[in-house]
Amino acid sequence: MTTPDDLYQVGHVLDAWGVRGWVKIAPDDPQAAALLKAKTWWLSRPGFETAARPVQVRLARRHGSAVVALFEGPEDRSAAEALRGNQIAVRRADFPPVQTDEFYWADLIGCKVVNPQGENLGTVIGLLDSAAHAILRVQFADAKPDAKPRERLIPFVQVYIDAVDLAGKTIVAQWDANYD
Repeated sequence: MTTPDDLYQVGHVLDAWGVRGWVKIAPDDPQAAALLKAKTWWLSRPGFETAARPVQVRLARRHGSAVVALFEGPEDRSAAEALRGNQIAVRRADFPPVQTDEFYWADLIGCKVVNPQGENLGTVIGLLDSAAHAILRVQFADAKPDAKPRERLIPFVQVYIDAVDLAGKTIVAQWDANYD
């Protein structure tokens, strides 16, 4: 089976859970919605050049801040322990639909950020989760020649974000290009 192009990392295997092949997962998202909905997960070892391999999920459920899951295949603790450290990805098509004015972080990465005056503020390279709200990590070119790209942090809250156009990969933010 070929590896799909729309895979997004959503967590990793912490350890075996119990003695019957269950694994304990650390989800990247506290809601773990994609993990709980997808019936196929793609596992890969970090740092290795091997392609992700699909596993069928028999059962998955929340367990505190973690997720516990049982795959087709591993039937004992030893087999589950062998999966420790594997990264878990799911297809973007398997993510649950979002409500109006909600966005998956994966969809925001790569968006161009501009202010209402049309100034280019940079490109979203990631997000941070603060206790209060998400923060866009926006990378932009330094004005000095041969300088490394710089990063600005823009709170992803309604007071600063005017519009998000996922189809056009553009975010309009109430932010001045001189704010650093």
